[in-house]
Amino acid sequence: MTKKAAVLCLLALTGSMFAQQGAVPKGIPSLNHVFLIMMENHGYPQIFNNPNAPFINSYAQTANLATNYFAVAHPSLTNYLETVGGSNFGVLSDNNPDWHNLSCTNNLTSGIPNTDNPPSPAICAIGGSGTDAATPLLDCTNEVSGPPCEIEIDNVHTYPAVSTTLGITIADQLAAAGKTWKTYQEDLPAGGPDLVNYSDGNFTNNSTFPPCPGCNPALNTGDIVQLYASKHDPFVYFQEVQEGSNPLVSYAQIAAFDGTGGLWSDLATGKPPAFSYIVPNQCNDQHGRGNGTAFCQYDPNDDGTQNGLNPALIQLGDQAVQKIVNAIHSSSVWHKGKNAIVVIWDENDYSVQPVINQVMAIVDTNYGFHQLQSGVFYDHFSLLRSIEGGFKLPCLNHACDAGTQAMTDLFGEQ
Repeated sequence: MTKKAAVLCLLALTGSMFAQQGAVPKGIPSLNHVFLIMMENHGYPQIFNNPNAPFINSYAQTANLATNYFAVAHPSLTNYLETVGGSNFGVLSDNNPDWHNLSCTNNLTSGIPNTDNPPSPAICAIGGSGTDAATPLLDCTNEVSGPPCEIEIDNVHTYPAVSTTLGITIADQLAAAGKTWKTYQEDLPAGGPDLVNYSDGNFTNNSTFPPCPGCNPALNTGDIVQLYASKHDPFVYFQEVQEGSNPLVSYAQIAAFDGTGGLWSDLATGKPPAFSYIVPNQCNDQHGRGNGTAFCQYDPNDDGTQNGLNPALIQLGDQAVQKIVNAIHSSSVWHKGKNAIVVIWDENDYSVQPVINQVMAIVDTNYGFHQLQSGVFYDHFSLLRSIEGGFKLPCLNHACDAGTQAMTDLFGEQ
């Protein structure tokens, strides 16, 4: 048996021992490629019919649109983990990884959530199995402190903590099935993601900045614009990826947008992986940065409406989505087999109730239905279930819940 075959066999056997991998979801046609584009921190009414997002809104009309789709809790990292692993894995914060610390106890094992408020330490690498964190109706302790609180989903649905949560992602499932995957992270530094909490594509949190004689002292502070952020790269939070124990689920599958093996190169050569998890930088994903240009500044007011938004930030995101979608459509791979592009926002803008955590979800396929709008309740677990169904993989963690529906209408065939 080859080393690769042995790894795949071990992964398959390991997954079968846990209850949180279930049957392969039904109702989604077999897919050859899925391109998932992750956008940031804007609710459905802030993007839908926003004149500063003309491409996104036109795309939502020509492709398929989920009009009742929800993020699951806050903050960003929680939702990124949920889109790839069907669980928050006990992480309710944007904290950085506790890189390569094998002596710490991860949150699945301890059953104690890692939170922003009250403050928690860096996040111990996820692995094994254990208990994740519950998602209640309201969150009064994390991004906000006390009433009126944030609505975690839609003020109706909740998710209890599950004691049999399996600490893997769809990447493990794809590798076990002999399928390929990559996450493309814009402005990932040339040295890769290891030990990098943030980067502007050149300098990182680990960079040293020797004094510049005669320069403005403010320029010697090393206050780089955090374009790449580990909190938007969920795979680096898993022990298997950090340690490189499985070459098929490792840093080797984390690439930048530019350069050989990057997003633009893989699309141009028609050789992207089966699953592409595409994350623009924190200007182009509409997140914003406080020390960036005026075009990348945070929204002035988070009130759930378009009134408090930075128009330039919305335009940056719109242009980024257009560039990525056009590159996929122009790639030879888009015209072979059955493929799908999905554009989602990780969560809303931290507005307190009564603003719900509804976000846009656009599904574009090279087959089947188009211009369809679905009012069925879906969330990030529904999306994971749908992608797993398309790749004929077992459902994982909360994607297996009885109430989690695959997005069969939006991914459907005529």
